[in-house]
Amino acid sequence: MSRTSKVLLLACLLVAGGCSTVNTVFRPDAVASQNLKALRSNCENVPRIYSGVISGFCSLNGEPNGSRSMNDQAINDIPSVAVDFMASGVLDTLMLPYTVYRQHRDGSIEIFR
Repeated sequence: MSRTSKVLLLACLLVAGGCSTVNTVFRPDAVASQNLKALRSNCENVPRIYSGVISGFCSLNGEPNGSRSMNDQAINDIPSVAVDFMASGVLDTLMLPYTVYRQHRDGSIEIFR
């Protein structure tokens, strides 16, 4: 596999894994608000700077799913949450100049109840 192919594959994995960043940076604010509302998160807003990572923490701060026990849910979600945090951290860092500008211009993303 060539170096270019490896870089492209890594970029695709980061974008696919960092869905919190995609939801908060590249989509309308209503999408992030609706996603966190659906998770019954206790967050009232999400700052745009490192919004993917913060959105991930907000999703962990949501009410547990009633169909599974709390321990099962926590253990099963660890790999996906860890991958999302790492990918979101990388993407949030790359998007930092844009998100600083948007935070200054538009403020935080409000989570409407």
